Amino acid sequence: MGPWRPVLGQTARVSAITWIAAVSLAAWLWLLLCQGFFWRTDIRLPPQRDPRVWPPVCVVVPARDEAEVLSSSLPSLLAQDYPGRAEVFLVDDGSSDGTGELARELARRHGGLPLTVSSPGEPPAGWTGKLWAVRHGIGLARARGPEFLLLTDADIAHEPDSLRRLVAAADAGGFDVVSQMARLRVASLWERLVVPAFVYFFAQLYPFRWIGRKGARTAAAAGGCVLLRAETAERARIPDAIRHAVIDDVALARAVKSVGGHIWLGLAERVDSVRPYPALRDLWRMVSRSAYAQLRHNPLLLLGTVVGLALVYLVPPVAVLAGPVTGSAAAAVLGATAWLIMAGTYLPMLRYYRQPLWLAPLLPFTAFLYLLMTVDSAVQHYRGRGAAWKGRTYARPETVVGDES
Repeated sequence: MGPWRPVLGQTARVSAITWIAAVSLAAWLWLLLCQGFFWRTDIRLPPQRDPRVWPPVCVVVPARDEAEVLSSSLPSLLAQDYPGRAEVFLVDDGSSDGTGELARELARRHGGLPLTVSSPGEPPAGWTGKLWAVRHGIGLARARGPEFLLLTDADIAHEPDSLRRLVAAADAGGFDVVSQMARLRVASLWERLVVPAFVYFFAQLYPFRWIGRKGARTAAAAGGCVLLRAETAERARIPDAIRHAVIDDVALARAVKSVGGHIWLGLAERVDSVRPYPALRDLWRMVSRSAYAQLRHNPLLLLGTVVGLALVYLVPPVAVLAGPVTGSAAAAVLGATAWLIMAGTYLPMLRYYRQPLWLAPLLPFTAFLYLLMTVDSAVQHYRGRGAAWKGRTYARPETVVGDES
C-alpha cells in the first residue's frame, strides 16, 4: 500500500475540492431560482391612483449631527408637491453641530411645507436615540390627526412628487407600509465596490417579492423612506415595541406584519441618499455597527454566516484557481459556472446603480470584505463597542436594565 498512499491522498484532495465546488454551484442554482428572484431589480413603486380625498400626512425626520447633509435633503421635503395637508417634524436628537438651527434657517429660506423643529432630550435606558426621536416626532404628529406618517432619514432627498406617489401607491394597494430603498450615493471607488453589493445582499436576505405577499413571514423595510399608516403604527405599538432595535427598519416591518399588516418594499427611482461614504473606513463603520445585531449577537449564527459566505462567494474563484493546480478540471468547471451565475445575478444591480459591468466578477472580493466587517462587528461587540453610532453605544436587548415588553 505504501506506493499508493500519495496517489490516494491526492485523489482525496481533488475529490474534496470538487465536492465543495459542487455544493457551491448547487447553492447558486438554488439562489438563482428559489430565493424570490432577489437579483431582479424590477420591483419599483406599485401601481398608483389618486385618492378621491388626499389624506393628511406628517413627515417625521430624526436627526443627530446632520448639518453636513441637511442642506441637500430637508429642502426637498419642504418642497413636496402634495395635494393634501402635510407638514414636517424634524426631531433634533441632541445634535452638537447646529442641526436644529440649520433646519429652521432652511425653512425660512426655502418655505414650502410647515416645519416644526423639536428635541426630546437624551433617550432613557432601553431606547436607541433614533427611535426615541421617532417616538417624540410621532407624538407631535398625532396631535394633527394624520392618516399616514412618512418616516425618513435626514440624509434622504426626495423628488417633489415623492410623497404624492407614496400615498397614491399605499391607497391603491391597501398597504400599511410602502417603503423604498433609497438609491445610495456611488461616487468613490470604494462606494462603487461596496454600495451596490450592500443592496444586493439585503435583497438576497429579504427578497422583495416575498415581503409583498400577504401572509408571508419575510418582513423588512428600508428605514430611509417608510410611509406608515398611523392607525397601523398605533396597533403595532410603533416605536415602543421596537425601542431597543438597532436594525429598526426590519424590526418595524416585523411589528407591522405581527398585527396582520401588508407591506410593500422596493427600489427607489426618485428617492436618494446624499450621505457620502468616500473611504473604506466609512463604509466599514456603516456595515459593522449593526452586522452582529443582525445575527442577534449569536456566535453560532456568526459561524454559520462566515461559513455560508465562504461557501457561496469565495469557493467559486478558489475552485477556478485550485482546479488546475490539483489536476481537477471538474472543480474548475464547477467553480467557473458558480462564479458566472454569481456575476450574472449581480449585473441588474450594477445597471440600477449605473456602474460598469466589469465590477460583477469582483463580487467575491466585496463579499470577503463583508465577511471581515461582520467578524469585526462581533469583535467590537465583545469589546463593548458594538452598535456604536454618533457617540452612542447600545447594549444587546437582553442586557438593557429596566427593559419591559
